[in-house]
Amino acid sequence: MKKHFISFILLAAPLFISAQEVTELPVAPTDSTAETTAEPKLQFGYLSYNSVYEKLPEYAEAQKQFEALKAKYEAEAKRSENEFQKKFAEFLQGQKDFPASIMQKRQVELQELMEKSISFRRESRSLLKKAEADMQKPVLARLNAVISSIAAEQGLQFVINTDGNTLPFVSSAVGVDITDAVLDKLNIQ
Repeated sequence: MKKHFISFILLAAPLFISAQEVTELPVAPTDSTAETTAEPKLQFGYLSYNSVYEKLPEYAEAQKQFEALKAKYEAEAKRSENEFQKKFAEFLQGQKDFPASIMQKRQVELQELMEKSISFRRESRSLLKKAEADMQKPVLARLNAVISSIAAEQGLQFVINTDGNTLPFVSSAVGVDITDAVLDKLNIQ
């Protein structure tokens, strides 16, 4: 075994010697060269989108318009409900005296009123949701434009919404809170 080991060393020696002669190890850059060759630092912004959004005067106006529209739908739903209750009370009072055919006709009317009321409530929820989205669209567009502008000015690669505690920690070396900048650009105190 000793004989094989010595043979191996003798055969491999020229390889080790030539490897040392061929290459030189690279030198680490000094601080001055590291700054010029380093990749740009990745930076991002963050803010609570909802807290800024809810401070916009346009948001308050959209909410006011939405609440007025919602009140109209609720008033109509209440009127429909009152009409149903009135007809149902009349039905209960006259049910002893009604012949079978009138009784059946009134039951069908009540059923139709109830179905229309349920359908109206469902449809009004859907219409209100769409109306709210439509009212908020220009407000959201304005806020998004301001956020994009600030991100471009500050050289940020992206902006993170911190709502819902989605960003519990941010290093100040890479993350920038842009809340105040957004509020300033929107002229909001």
